[in-house]
Amino acid sequence: MEQFLSEAKSASRVLGSLSGKEKNRILKEMAEALRENRATLVSENAKDMADGKKNNLSSALMDRLFLDEGRIDAMAVAIEEISALKEPVGRVLDGWVTEDDLKIEKVSIPIGVIGIIYESRPNVTSDTAALCFKSSNVCVLKGGKEAEYSNKAIAEILKNVLIKNDLPASLISLIPDSSREGVAKLIKMDKYVDLIIPRGGAGLIKYVSENATVSVVKHDKGQCHTYIDKDAKIDDAIAIAINAKVQRPGVCNAMETLLVDVSIAKDTLPMLKEAFDKVHTVLKGCANTQNIIQIPHASDEDYDTEYLANILNIKVVDGVNGAIEHIIRFGSGHSEAIITQNITTAEEFLNSIDAAAVYVNASTRFTDGGAFGFGAEVGISTNKLHARGPMGIEGLTTYKFKIYGKGQIR
Repeated sequence: MEQFLSEAKSASRVLGSLSGKEKNRILKEMAEALRENRATLVSENAKDMADGKKNNLSSALMDRLFLDEGRIDAMAVAIEEISALKEPVGRVLDGWVTEDDLKIEKVSIPIGVIGIIYESRPNVTSDTAALCFKSSNVCVLKGGKEAEYSNKAIAEILKNVLIKNDLPASLISLIPDSSREGVAKLIKMDKYVDLIIPRGGAGLIKYVSENATVSVVKHDKGQCHTYIDKDAKIDDAIAIAINAKVQRPGVCNAMETLLVDVSIAKDTLPMLKEAFDKVHTVLKGCANTQNIIQIPHASDEDYDTEYLANILNIKVVDGVNGAIEHIIRFGSGHSEAIITQNITTAEEFLNSIDAAAVYVNASTRFTDGGAFGFGAEVGISTNKLHARGPMGIEGLTTYKFKIYGKGQIR
């Protein structure tokens, strides 16, 4: 592991000599290479899908794991979108002259070597590799064992493009030891690794956060809520709620709890139940909800659970303040939404909710690097320091100060 990471650290210096134009050209070649190797990727992914079926993976995890030609094309498009973004490195973020006539520039620079630990989704391999390359960072990837064949195939295709361009293959690498012991070593290699980004279940996040000596940006669980206010357009509210839960239940920006204002609950809940029954959502609710519609009880444990499945909690709350109180108690700082036509209520919600993304009259499913215009993301940070929300290329840079003097001494 140490030898492997030492090579990755050395390779990071090579990226400093590449111009933005060269990086963009190579990224476009990577996108084209994915398209040219669709058949190989589909074949390797089929092995992962067969193993997943054998190991009884949930339908949500199987959906995240699956690759077909359409999803491979989408991976290629994401890389092309990343190549089209403005160059993130070497930008002068600020500049001034001090009283001592020192000229100071605050300039964006890459972080260095970034370790990314993730589960299930093979597209994360190409997305994160492209984002790191664009921002002149080396990426060290640890995908989930359920996507082993797919991840290896994607990484090999991207590495071949690097080799073709006389660049070190170690700029994009899967860690050689993907066991728990390998991860334990990786997160303590602060001599070589500058940042760890864990994406996965609560257990993984907790383990990495508690044991890493390398700095960590957490991609924590998505305990997302949507609140339907008394001043909501009900047709819009139902459509948004259905999208937030059902469009892809197995992702972190899917809604897990729907909050409904007590003053409209009697009329609204039966309509919501009818709509969710049509899409086969399993509903659970508080006592007030159960007085209006017949569904199983939702406990505090349910309200604290990220289902990543077509299961939804419902809770009747006392206005916007009741919604805010519930979210403060159970939210994970990921994405929260209010459906209302009342501007004052919307602003109160926006200003009171402490989350990376807070929506008015829109689905939480938009918390995504691609949807935000970042091309892709390395994760959705629920941290407050350094980066928050979908992390695109700017989240993969830091800065340094360049100071120009004329012989001054202090």
